[in-house]
Amino acid sequence: MSPVRGYFHPKTASGASSLIPSPPWRYSGDLLTVEYRTDPARVRELLPEPLELAEEDPGAVALIWADWQSCAAAGDELLDPVLSQYKEAFAVVRCRYRGQTYSRCVYIWVDKDFAIARGLHQGYPKKLGSIHQTRPHPYGPAPRIEAGARFGATLAAADRRLAQTVVTLREPSETNGFVNAHPMAHHRWLPSIEKGKGPALDELIETGAASFEAGPAWVGEAELELFEAPTEELARLEIHEPIAAYYRQVGVVWDGGRLLESGTSGAE
Repeated sequence: MSPVRGYFHPKTASGASSLIPSPPWRYSGDLLTVEYRTDPARVRELLPEPLELAEEDPGAVALIWADWQSCAAAGDELLDPVLSQYKEAFAVVRCRYRGQTYSRCVYIWVDKDFAIARGLHQGYPKKLGSIHQTRPHPYGPAPRIEAGARFGATLAAADRRLAQTVVTLREPSETNGFVNAHPMAHHRWLPSIEKGKGPALDELIETGAASFEAGPAWVGEAELELFEAPTEELARLEIHEPIAAYYRQVGVVWDGGRLLESGTSGAE
């Protein structure tokens, strides 16, 4: 019998149909980040055991829009842009595991299938959505990256608007916020094919960038709204107090993670 190849489904004799290539995965992106505080109890309900609330500012949330170009090591996808360009919006909170503070993505929407497949591997809870954000440009009516520049962003899923923001830049910043500034603590889950057997895969992992580079960060203010939807719960992370908003261009390489423990989350 001939072997089948490919990093992910579908596996074929050549492997050319695989939805995603093997890591490392490389990313270039424009990020809009809006940080605010919610009720810490709403964060706590999204943290399965053994994760706990962060000790400092436990109700802090970052809602991030990202306009990405991504590729495998060789970079071929960049010359076939349908395979490299995608957008996403995601909500990040902080948590604690064995005394260390982690970031954790609790909701995320993307607009391409290959991004969903990568998320399944990395422990991101990705779903399909419609994501748009203003792009900077040095000419014409688009905003420059400068004081007073205004950027809009929207998120929708299943025909419902979930979030929208307008960010106004004020000044350069030493950071791009603090909520999404730690290694990620994620779960990789897969139900057993047999009823009543529990999860076939139940791993708590640490993941993050193998390398990172970035342009100047800018800080400003955001007008942010969240909306109720019948099959989404982002609005439960209701806005109690704004913190700040940020804009930054980044380059990231992802090349695997580390198993923290398995079989302890109690996921159903």
